[in-house]
Amino acid sequence: MLRKITVFVFIIFCFILQCSVFTGLALAGIIPNLMIVLTSAFGFMRGEKEGLLIGFFCGLLSDIFFGGFLGFYALLLMYIGYLNGKFSGIFYPEDIKLPIALIIVSDLSYGVICYILMFLLRGRFQFIYYFTHVILPEALYTILATMFLYPLILSVNTKLEKWEKRRAQKFV
Repeated sequence: MLRKITVFVFIIFCFILQCSVFTGLALAGIIPNLMIVLTSAFGFMRGEKEGLLIGFFCGLLSDIFFGGFLGFYALLLMYIGYLNGKFSGIFYPEDIKLPIALIIVSDLSYGVICYILMFLLRGRFQFIYYFTHVILPEALYTILATMFLYPLILSVNTKLEKWEKRRAQKFV
């Protein structure tokens, strides 16, 4: 129950941070995508199921407030969380290279898929412009935000795992 409450607080915190603080810190109209950071981080830390669920709720929150279609971002972030969960077997907390690489790939994939489904299918063929002016700057800004947010997520997850292990040992 504590984990569910903590994850819920993280989702709300990152969403509010993304919508308020980083909107004021936008660089050329680009803000970091903290929902991707959260979904990816919990995906490879906790596995496919948790990545999928967190991705769904992060995406649903984005759909409710920003989406034109209910379920588009939820489905997209669900897949991202699930695919990041596939890497949970090779995740080591002390190694930051895998999380950074997965978050970069996730954010770039997110941007390309959004471009394909929201612009390309409507006949807007300026992929190079969109990639250099939206996708790439957002990925770079997201990685910069990840450097500060990821250690917090990792430390909370580590403390929750220790708490869950102690609690499980009490009942055995």
